[in-house]
Amino acid sequence: MATTDRRDEQDGVRFSYEEDLVTAIDVETGVAASGESKAEALAELADALALHDGEGEAIEDEDAFLREIGLDPDEVTTEQQPPWSE
Repeated sequence: MATTDRRDEQDGVRFSYEEDLVTAIDVETGVAASGESKAEALAELADALALHDGEGEAIEDEDAFLREIGLDPDEVTTEQQPPWSE
């Protein structure tokens, strides 16, 4: 079970802890990223926020990309809410 401590919220980022995983969640956007430490989670969050803001390469064929990373495009939906946003 994940735990979140409001005392651990800094500069609009909330941290969640589950076993050996730290998740950094941007409070404003809900974008989240994980790592083995706070520093790693924040670095991953910075990358995720950059992508969220439109930086990075565009994905031309979303289905092909999902298959490339091992996901079945028919099982992926954008309507699902991530568990940390509930």
